[in-house]
Amino acid sequence: MVNPLSLFFHPKVTETFEFRNEELEAIGAKIKKEIPKVFGHSLAIRELDSGSDNSTEIEISNLGNPHYDVERFGISFVASPRHADVLLVTGAVTLNMAEAAKKTYEAMPYPKYVIAVGDDACDGGIYKGSYAVLGGVDKILPVDVKIPGNPPSPKEIMQGIFALVKKARE
Repeated sequence: MVNPLSLFFHPKVTETFEFRNEELEAIGAKIKKEIPKVFGHSLAIRELDSGSDNSTEIEISNLGNPHYDVERFGISFVASPRHADVLLVTGAVTLNMAEAAKKTYEAMPYPKYVIAVGDDACDGGIYKGSYAVLGGVDKILPVDVKIPGNPPSPKEIMQGIFALVKKARE
């Protein structure tokens, strides 16, 4: 029979896993340094799915997990466009979402920035030419940065955010 007290005196041995991606850390450090100069506070991003296949959303959600943890670099995702500095749009713009995307953009305070993430958001992707798709985000909103890829990696998304911060500083 197992003595329950023995678990306290002989705990299981576990290994800690340290993963550091130097390139990711370098991008993050640059972003963290530049964001306060441009925005005066952390960078608030509102993500908008305008008709995607969710592959890009998975990569965006990975930015918040412990591996990437973009909040340590001064980037946060917000629920309301009224609190957002940047609109991060994924997916080809469908007829049903065009008006909602415009209203979301109009609800943002100035200055307004838009990033198109993924091939679908950049130019319509594989859905281009469909009766239900208008095309890329640039058909209805002014796009500042395009991040191609199907889907782009979290590192590429961070590079795109850094490109936007540099562009906003100019």
